[in-house]
Amino acid sequence: MENTGQARTVKKYKKGNITAAFGTDLFIQGFTSIPNLLLKLYKNMGISDTEMMLVIQLFRLRTEDKNFLPSLKELGNVMQKNEEQITADLESLLQKEMLRVTDFYDDGRHLVIKGYDFEPLFEKLSEIWACIRVRENERLSKMMENEPGAAVNLYSSFEKEFGRPLSPMEVEQINLWSTKLNSNMVLEALRKAVMMGKHNFKYIDSILLEWEKNNLRNPGDVEEYDKRFKNRHSSSKQGARGKENNKKSMIQSLYMS
Repeated sequence: MENTGQARTVKKYKKGNITAAFGTDLFIQGFTSIPNLLLKLYKNMGISDTEMMLVIQLFRLRTEDKNFLPSLKELGNVMQKNEEQITADLESLLQKEMLRVTDFYDDGRHLVIKGYDFEPLFEKLSEIWACIRVRENERLSKMMENEPGAAVNLYSSFEKEFGRPLSPMEVEQINLWSTKLNSNMVLEALRKAVMMGKHNFKYIDSILLEWEKNNLRNPGDVEEYDKRFKNRHSSSKQGARGKENNKKSMIQSLYMS
């Protein structure tokens, strides 16, 4: 039921239905999206925890309230900090060139307004991300240089089939597989995964886990295991087909007798 007043429209909820009211309001209020990469790397960027929370509130006020330049009082209403602390964090972010104040054009009101610009923040984030990727690639190169030829060929095979360089975590996963079984078995699992169109480490891991459980130690064991599986599957199908044929024969004999 809708109660219409002069100021606003309020929905009347049934008694005890507060959970539904909360859920509705939760979606109506909307969401503020914060990149996971920013939450993961803000400390590497020299941003403190309190500064990061301030950035999040600035994001929210921009997206929810279209407030490009919130006052200290407005920020204080949504944070457990006084205006002095908020001022210090804002100045710190500006000095570290994580934020800047820029002119924005308000298309709705046809005027120029001041607001916090987040472009420097994401420029810095991209620089940190790029540095981390460079270090990861250097670490990967050193790992591959220190591995014997067979392991390097194993990495190359994965890179060729996946069509991209391996990450350090993927290299470590391949090393773990090779330790549990051997390089030939890992290559065989890769071959089977590619044949099935499954270019992912999780699928390859499930193959190797199955082989490890069945004590398969070389490609010959795998080939023999696959033959036994196909024979069992074929026998099961023939048995089921035989039962179906017997059933059909019995039905035919009943109608023809």
